[in-house]
Amino acid sequence: MTEAQRVLVTVTGPDTPGITSALTGVLAENHAELHDIEQVVVQGQLTLCLLIGLDPARAKGEPALKDLLFLAKRMGLEMQFKVLDAGERSTKTPPPRVQRYAVTAIGDGLTAAGVHRIADVLAKSEANIENIRRLSSGRLLSLEIILSLPGRDEVAHELRRELLIATANLDIDIAVQREKLTRRSKRLVVMDMDSTLIQIEVIDELARMHGVVDRVSEITRRAMAGELDFEQSLRARVALLEGMPWDQVLSLARNLPVTDGAREMLRVLRVLGYKTGVISGGFTFAANALRDELGLDYAYANNLEMRDGVLTGRVLDPVVTPQRKADLLDAIAQREGIALEQTIAIGDGANDLTMDRILYLLGLHERDVDEILG
Repeated sequence: MTEAQRVLVTVTGPDTPGITSALTGVLAENHAELHDIEQVVVQGQLTLCLLIGLDPARAKGEPALKDLLFLAKRMGLEMQFKVLDAGERSTKTPPPRVQRYAVTAIGDGLTAAGVHRIADVLAKSEANIENIRRLSSGRLLSLEIILSLPGRDEVAHELRRELLIATANLDIDIAVQREKLTRRSKRLVVMDMDSTLIQIEVIDELARMHGVVDRVSEITRRAMAGELDFEQSLRARVALLEGMPWDQVLSLARNLPVTDGAREMLRVLRVLGYKTGVISGGFTFAANALRDELGLDYAYANNLEMRDGVLTGRVLDPVVTPQRKADLLDAIAQREGIALEQTIAIGDGANDLTMDRILYLLGLHERDVDEILG
């Protein structure tokens, strides 16, 4: 049996309703096979590609091609054909093993120069771009690039490093994720609290209210210099809060400045069925207040000891250290029956990653978010 002749048809022009219907109607009437189809519309301009199979016994499929050309001209479209050589395809060396990745780029730096830097890194890494789409409406503030990359995960790690270097002086956040089913089926989002979910460091505000902010800041400086680990610095700072009235502590919980966009982000996540939580090295009085206010499913933080209506200056065990944060995330995932690769943790260092950008990392388009928010 003679193999069907494979032809790649590319159609471009103004996008109007009915184009795909009309073209596939011609194919159906001529008994052509449809092997692949992809379409994209940018600013009202259509690009439609169809990979078709034509019966070589029917004058190399000329009736179908002539009908397509006539239809395209009548609809004001440009059309090009490329005949694929079946014999050449069959003798090609099998392609090397590749992995698929999603590169998400977000920020004001996505100018022509910014996109060029990203594309240049991808080209030098021999990445094959399969699809590019904008996730933001209006201005170009986000891109999702689906690509295939030869080699193992080490190649992806190097790609991530090179992308970060290339965009270091631009306002662009870059994420590289494996393009698998689990990337689009996240089920649990947990985040840090201080300077992430809220715009302040709670312990600094408590220290300011208690008149010891300079001494607390000095301990923080020593911790940042590596002189103290997290638990040592936490206990030392809390000790300076001894004698602070509990009512004064609670007054801060009633006025926590939630990060812009956090309420909207959490509303979207709830509608989509995500479990959400805060896991913080801060304090439970604030974390619990946020849980109640924002509808979080989980809240874990450190417990301040209180006696006779005042703070004792001690933190109750166990302290939420970085390792305990990881353990708590794992425990929540197990309780909910969620695989760890279906979780997202937003921690320290995410202070400049705005909440709408987190939704982009989930692959959500801005118009989808707007629809949910009404």
